[in-house]
Amino acid sequence: MTSSAVPPAAPSPASAPSGGSVLDLAPVVPVVVLHDVADAVPLARALVTGGLPAIEVTLRTPAALASIRAMAAEVPDAVVGAGTVISPEHVRDTVDAGARFLVSPGWTDALLEAMKASGVPFLPGVSTTSEVVALLERGVHEMKFFPAEAAGGTAYLKALSAPLPQARFCPTGGISLASAPSYLALPNVGCVGGSWMVPGDAVAAKDWDRVARLAAEASALAG
Repeated sequence: MTSSAVPPAAPSPASAPSGGSVLDLAPVVPVVVLHDVADAVPLARALVTGGLPAIEVTLRTPAALASIRAMAAEVPDAVVGAGTVISPEHVRDTVDAGARFLVSPGWTDALLEAMKASGVPFLPGVSTTSEVVALLERGVHEMKFFPAEAAGGTAYLKALSAPLPQARFCPTGGISLASAPSYLALPNVGCVGGSWMVPGDAVAAKDWDRVARLAAEASALAG
């Protein structure tokens, strides 16, 4: 399996076909921080309803692993992934919980080998040309560009597209509904990551209808 192929869910098929790329599931991958496991399933259902099946649950809270497990088990149309993966232990624990893709803010050889061995797609994080070249040298062509806005934004990615056309990116970090289209217009960007469709006040209020509306706005960026 290549680093970009999305494995089928078990036992039910998800929105993305087997063999598809994480970068091609939707124009936007919601980056989710959950503090309460009880919010995981209704949040995932709202995002899927809005047209965003790929969901990155970040490992920033004690509720993250259980949230991944709940989403994977109860929302079969979601393609649930783990973000902020920074160690081989994170790789093992999140895949065991049901994560179907992995996202890291950066990478080391040890982390990269663990992600390769996991059997699920992964997007290692980069912010410099040298990191991109190093990953290409290791056979990895799909990456997370982070922190996107702070690391040079669309101008930086556009500059990379000519000398390194074989690299594709999911930029994440400081991207909004307003700025996302300029990233998605670039030939080396498959999707963007963002959190504007899962605002903290909406999650706290359990306003899943609002989340679904914001997700639908983001999903429409594909057009």
